[in-house]
Amino acid sequence: MNGLVAIGAGIAVLGAFGGGIGIGIATSKAVEAVARQPEADGKIMKNLILGSALAEATAIYCFVIAVMIIMMLKG
Repeated sequence: MNGLVAIGAGIAVLGAFGGGIGIGIATSKAVEAVARQPEADGKIMKNLILGSALAEATAIYCFVIAVMIIMMLKG
């Protein structure tokens, strides 16, 4: 049973990689958008920060769940 809990924690951590990849893609698209329309810089950055915060929150939730699973494994 302990092996399955460890596998579950590993799968939960994979969600954090998805958040990192999403933030990277969003940042690259925002830089491209600013390069094409410099006058829209404020709107683009506001939306980028909001999207990055949501993606990062998802990654943090995945990390917290993985830590909770590992603590259950030890306890």
